[in-house]
Amino acid sequence: MSRLPKLRVFDEAGHPCRRRYLVNERGAPFFYLGDTAWELFHRLTREEAEQYLQDRAAKGFTVIQAVALAELDGLNTPNAYGDTPLHKNDPTQPNEAYFKHVDWIVDRANAMGLYVGLLPTWGDKVNKKWGVGPEIFTPENARVYGEFLGRRYRDKGILWIMGGDRPIENETHLAIWRAMATGIRAGDNGAHLITYHPVGGQSSSERLHQEEWLDFNMLQSGHSQRYTANYAMVERDYSLKPVKPCMDGEPCYEDHPIGFDPKNGWFDARDVRRAAYWALLSGGHGHTYGCHNIWQMYVPEKRTPITAARRSWQQSLNLPGATQMQHAKNLMLQRDMLLRVPDQSLLASETGEGADHRRAARAADGSYAYIYLPTPKPVRVRMNKLRTRTVQAHWYDPRTSLLQPIGEFRNTGEREFQPRTQSDEDWVLVLESV
Repeated sequence: MSRLPKLRVFDEAGHPCRRRYLVNERGAPFFYLGDTAWELFHRLTREEAEQYLQDRAAKGFTVIQAVALAELDGLNTPNAYGDTPLHKNDPTQPNEAYFKHVDWIVDRANAMGLYVGLLPTWGDKVNKKWGVGPEIFTPENARVYGEFLGRRYRDKGILWIMGGDRPIENETHLAIWRAMATGIRAGDNGAHLITYHPVGGQSSSERLHQEEWLDFNMLQSGHSQRYTANYAMVERDYSLKPVKPCMDGEPCYEDHPIGFDPKNGWFDARDVRRAAYWALLSGGHGHTYGCHNIWQMYVPEKRTPITAARRSWQQSLNLPGATQMQHAKNLMLQRDMLLRVPDQSLLASETGEGADHRRAARAADGSYAYIYLPTPKPVRVRMNKLRTRTVQAHWYDPRTSLLQPIGEFRNTGEREFQPRTQSDEDWVLVLESV
């Protein structure tokens, strides 16, 4: 089996977007389109994992986020084959049978062109806070466990994700994550990128931005509100020094109850599209999609639903938001992704609040611009941000990826654009030089 190319942070000296994006070892842009499959290793058989991975590969995902020591009693409830991950819940005594199942899934994912965003453990094993736990890690055994994983997956298509939905609240927590990352680096000789998945409403940058081992920042905008301003969180991380790539690694999940309460309604495809375009046009190098029924691999009448899960994971594979995420990825890759910079000054009209908030980005060389309109209201654009005399304009449909031509015109200053639609839907305005 041919291996996937290693990934690295783009670091071309003098480039306007140096250290903003990921590329592979050949220098080609890598768009991180993730899916949250937290319970993949813990709950699925190999046949089920094959079905899931084939679907996600076909839909254009590039990274599958999954957890070795899973959240839902991952230490003591065995996997589909009756194996638990550790002997005596000791991180220095991994169970070979369990990790052979993890190996198989990683290999199958890689064979389909999917990288695995591998969490060594869910955060409750370091800081229980809530959930099952138990807390089993110390700095000493975390380093041993990290080196075991790093060595085992040294040659695989992996990105490491420390954390797992828990905050770092004291120096011991920080020491454990540092030691685990140090162990991974010792085991894989620095072959893979490392980030950190934080608790909802936070970013890895808040405690870890200066950590040498943290290659890029990940935030979790979460599931509390319909119009969570993840763009502000990405914008904040984008502005930090030293420069590191940043992304929303857990936005609102499709088919998740808003604010964790079904009385508030459910996040839908439009919500996940909005979160994706807001984040990407604010400077995100990539984005993660999630579905509430899929992260927990829910099966009605077989498993207890977490937070009112209401469909099987198999039924949820074809929810529209999952299909539409590839359109966001494809749009970002259709033009030079490594030149994309956020630029709200493109907007001559109001940026809007809440559901109406618009986001804008352009190429650093002025060759193209994207403006996301979550609602189809007119927008005025400062065309002088595009360094060309003639501009070609289109509306991009984020539901279907279809382009509707607006026209080609002289670049003479501000110009107003109005989506031609009778429905209250979102659109992306695409402007490019001719």
